[in-house]
Amino acid sequence: MAGAREIRTKIKSVANTRKVTRALEMVSASKIRKAQELMRASRPYTRAMKQVVGHIARANTEYKHPILSEREQVKRVGYIVVTTDRGLCGGLNANLFRQLLVEMREWRDKGVEIDVIAIGSKAKAFFRRLNVNMVGTATNLGERPKVEQVIGIVKLMVDAYTEGKVDRVNLVYNQFVNTMSQKPTLEQLLPLLESKTLATAHDWDYLYEPDAETVLRHVIVRYFESLVYQALLENLASEHAARMVAMKSASDNATKAIDSLTLVYNKARQAAITQEISEIVGGAAAV
Repeated sequence: MAGAREIRTKIKSVANTRKVTRALEMVSASKIRKAQELMRASRPYTRAMKQVVGHIARANTEYKHPILSEREQVKRVGYIVVTTDRGLCGGLNANLFRQLLVEMREWRDKGVEIDVIAIGSKAKAFFRRLNVNMVGTATNLGERPKVEQVIGIVKLMVDAYTEGKVDRVNLVYNQFVNTMSQKPTLEQLLPLLESKTLATAHDWDYLYEPDAETVLRHVIVRYFESLVYQALLENLASEHAARMVAMKSASDNATKAIDSLTLVYNKARQAAITQEISEIVGGAAAV
């Protein structure tokens, strides 16, 4: 029965693994609702900020913010990449990296340099293995990330664009579609004139107090903070949804493995019993 004992050990091991995956599935199921509430509560503000900045970008203002002007030649591109801090969430991060690497390769083929700001431990570890200039990181933001945690990152990239160190800035994250679907998303933050999310051209403008320059500098910074913060919330909801689905799939696979091993164990046990009976009958007949 050495074979049967080995099978019992495997069954016990798989059963223990199933306990872990079920626990992780239940934890993510309990957290996903709170993550979705945070994400949906922030979406109206982000949409309003996009609309306001879109109007400002198309307005005939006496002051033009530097980030409203597109560069003639792109020499360096910056990416703000939002990923998870933990694993066990299926192909969520891998799909994002796969899509991002395709675009990075296209820029490098054109001789364009790349800067990356990594948000999340997975992005930090991934880009450390690549030959990429990582100018900033932010990890362990928690289950309820705060806007204050991304202010430094936003300022770092906005200042780099304003000073001419980068010519284009993109935001990369997983957009939450539903529990079963998360979409790897790449949005262009800078320059604003090429962003598809901005409003159409118009011939009216806001009244600025005290002046257009002061208001625009403040509003545009708040705009980028809201976009990056919304990306954090979208990615957080996507993480819990992906982990819940992945752990449910792992639990189902573990159940199938246990059923298969149990069948093999029963066959081995029955074969051993049959062999013992045959030996007893044979011994009795010999006597």
